[in-house]
Amino acid sequence: MTGTLDPITTGWSSKDRFVSRYGCTPVDPSWNERQFNFARRIKQPDLRDDAASEQVHWATNRPGDWPSVKTFAFDHRLQMEEMDGYTAAKGAAFKELCLDAALKVQNGQGGYGILCDNRIGRSALQRASGTGLWIGRPTEWPGSRPVALEPELGVDCGQLTEWPRDNVVKLLVFCHPDDDAGLRAQQQEVVKRLFTTARRNDLEFLLELIPSKVGPVDDETTPQLIQQFYDAGVYPDWWKLEPFKTDAGWRNAVEAITRNDPRTRGIVVLGLDAPEDNLSASFALAARQSLVKGFAVGRTIFGDAARAWMTGEIGDAEAVEQMAGRFARLCRIWDDARDAAQENVA
Repeated sequence: MTGTLDPITTGWSSKDRFVSRYGCTPVDPSWNERQFNFARRIKQPDLRDDAASEQVHWATNRPGDWPSVKTFAFDHRLQMEEMDGYTAAKGAAFKELCLDAALKVQNGQGGYGILCDNRIGRSALQRASGTGLWIGRPTEWPGSRPVALEPELGVDCGQLTEWPRDNVVKLLVFCHPDDDAGLRAQQQEVVKRLFTTARRNDLEFLLELIPSKVGPVDDETTPQLIQQFYDAGVYPDWWKLEPFKTDAGWRNAVEAITRNDPRTRGIVVLGLDAPEDNLSASFALAARQSLVKGFAVGRTIFGDAARAWMTGEIGDAEAVEQMAGRFARLCRIWDDARDAAQENVA
């Protein structure tokens, strides 16, 4: 089939015979995508094989909007399995209580989320669908370095075909710029394979980086890692990053992301089991960056409740009340930090 259609809007040229993308409405170019191709000019006539154009197509056609994501992370598996009194049945039941606490704080409002696994927390994960929560779902084998995936995903990550479209594929990687070339290549291969499969299945992808557990860190450590993954062809919809201790650290990370992907969803700050006072200080720095959309904190919220509940010291209602209270306080701390940051800009 030949044509003289507009190459900017359709990918057709008057000299070439090809189909730019297969499908109907879902593959139509967005307005921003058209402007991108118009400004850059067509580099490759079959747009589906033009990585830059495909990234803009994906990023400007993602459903929904998340300007704020305050997240209760209870996707922990290893940490929970090591608690006194833990059994698989108790673990599943406790994660249901974690979801109850998250929903209590959410109370039908937007801008709240959870991280929940499918191995221990399957029932909670299934019940969370349709609640309006942002839902992140881990894929890494806990504590693995080099990173390995949960066996349920399959070697080719084929299980992602069964995931609900509102689940965000989350992967944690313990990595450092000083890693040797072999280890770096091994980890990047896993990340790229999972990212590619997630994209193929219309699932958003969150990449979590924790270099501090591997070696010393400074204001350039995480930005270097971010660039390495972009260079490997990985474009996360979301980044989950350790809190930086300086404004320079945050600026460097944000600049590394926006330089490579100005259309990313954003960043959430992880907690690393930090006390509430420490989180308050880290939130104050992070909230100054508009690309940081919120936080994803777990053990600070559920740690004490889980240990007491597993051994029978407290019941369901008390556990939910304690976790909801802590989650709500962190949400207020984040909101106050964001308000203060915006006032300083004004």
